[in-house]
Amino acid sequence: MKSGKMSGLKGFALLCVLCASVVSGFSLDREAFTVANYDLSLQIEPDQHRLGVRGKITLRNDSPTPLKVAVLQISSSLGWRSIKAGDKPVQFLTQPYASDIDHTGALSEAIVTLPQPVAPKGTIDLEIGYEGVIVLDATRLTRIGTPDDAAESTDWDQISPSFTAVRGAGYVAWYPIATESANLSEGNSLFEVLARWKTREAGSKMHLKIAPLSGNSLLPQVFFNGVRCYGPTMYESMGVTRTVGSLFCLNQPLLPDAPTLMIADYQVLERPAIEVRYLRGHDAAAANFADEAEKLVPLITEWFGPQREKAKTADLPDPNAAPFESGALLLTPLAGTAGLAAAHQLTHAAFLSFRPWIEEGLAHFAQALYLERERGRQAALDYMGLHRAAFTEAEKPTTLPRSEDEVNRSLVNTTSEELYRSKAMCVWWMLRDMVGDAALKKALAAYRPEQDKEPSYLQRLIAAETPRDLEWFFDDWVYRDRGLPDFKVESAFPRKAMTNAFIVTITVDNLGTAGAEVPVIVKFAGGEVSKRLEVRAKDKATIRIETPAAPQEIVINDGSVPESDLSNNSFRIQETDTAK
Repeated sequence: MKSGKMSGLKGFALLCVLCASVVSGFSLDREAFTVANYDLSLQIEPDQHRLGVRGKITLRNDSPTPLKVAVLQISSSLGWRSIKAGDKPVQFLTQPYASDIDHTGALSEAIVTLPQPVAPKGTIDLEIGYEGVIVLDATRLTRIGTPDDAAESTDWDQISPSFTAVRGAGYVAWYPIATESANLSEGNSLFEVLARWKTREAGSKMHLKIAPLSGNSLLPQVFFNGVRCYGPTMYESMGVTRTVGSLFCLNQPLLPDAPTLMIADYQVLERPAIEVRYLRGHDAAAANFADEAEKLVPLITEWFGPQREKAKTADLPDPNAAPFESGALLLTPLAGTAGLAAAHQLTHAAFLSFRPWIEEGLAHFAQALYLERERGRQAALDYMGLHRAAFTEAEKPTTLPRSEDEVNRSLVNTTSEELYRSKAMCVWWMLRDMVGDAALKKALAAYRPEQDKEPSYLQRLIAAETPRDLEWFFDDWVYRDRGLPDFKVESAFPRKAMTNAFIVTITVDNLGTAGAEVPVIVKFAGGEVSKRLEVRAKDKATIRIETPAAPQEIVINDGSVPESDLSNNSFRIQETDTAK
């Protein structure tokens, strides 16, 4: 009887502790601990859409004080089964936690009471177990008004019998993370949370062991971060790869892109420049993709040098799925995106940099070059315009002080894909317009990744090929995030010259916080004349442009320079002004 009472009291005490944790959950420092190492064993059942995980993680206390409570989160479609420290179960309580860092819009959160406080920078190993299902789920997008088709083509992650692909934090929390809530309806919330997570886990590593697929002796190709996983015993039988035992994925550092696990029955098409992995029935699309890639090799070589390796691309089953990079492997529907996707991957195969804004920015810049070659400059500008909306949203003010924003969101430091891909593409295009093709090509040819040990390295290479002062440009666009320019015509004074031509004196005001060299276009009956003008942030500049007929309209910017406000870029010239 006595022992029963004691047991009841202990249970009541534990319940009180756990309830207190939930009540004070809002004050938890969810980002105090970083997962420094993952060593996970996965059991995947495609027919059931199920994922079971057992393994060990290493937590590191990144806070300035000793801590005894840690938070671990996984997708809300998964459930915690066990958490141990030193082979002994630890106390933990699970609760739902709303966050758009997962495609379901929520996480399954475990509040863990550790055996003893962990000192700052100290670590503790935990043995964990969780399981559940991962199905196609676009809840976080549909609840903010995204049409169902568009939402499912963006959040295409799932485990299924025909194709499995699950991206990590920011898409699906299929491995443990620890972040504050992210909300797509709250401006930069998701960007800020993801940026902090990527920064904290930049040095973390992940090792995976994958059991043979349940009920299936055949094991399709398995990729982790774009690298194929292999088993201890694999052999070919009638053209099919079979395996005995588990697969092992290389112990890899986490990449800026979300850690991605893929399982698919791919066929492979090899060409001199590219390797295309395609799904059954997509033979024609794969051949077309490879043909387009081969045609692009001269353009890519001209700009970025000869290939270091083959480009690698893998098929996605949904023809409308949004492309995604997993390490060196580009996941994309093969139909309809051949030229753009091939230009991107061929650039990666030719040019190497460890700086995302250079590596990814140039790959996107190459896509614009491809469109310019195929359809003209305006097609390239239109394509960059589609990307502009993504990073102008990321440019909106955050909760951080502006001075801290300028450093954290600068191209040399950012972990935001919208910035180091889309904004960087525009920066490369602006540099090209400023210094010319020949100078930029020479600078890129001189680039050596092993010598790029400081942010100014690339600027010095470009400066060596041009007499222009580029310090202000790199300071506004690369080293710091000064925001965007905002151009308007402050005044325009046309006058008729002795030769019957017209000369227009134009003053351009930059209301924005970043400077740029911008095209100034004067339109007249039958044509237009364009010149470039450098206008620094919060400053004005004046230019004179001669036209063969009476000027009618002035347009600042042809779309090549990102701006915060494009509504004030045109200025109509009255006939009475030109008659003077």
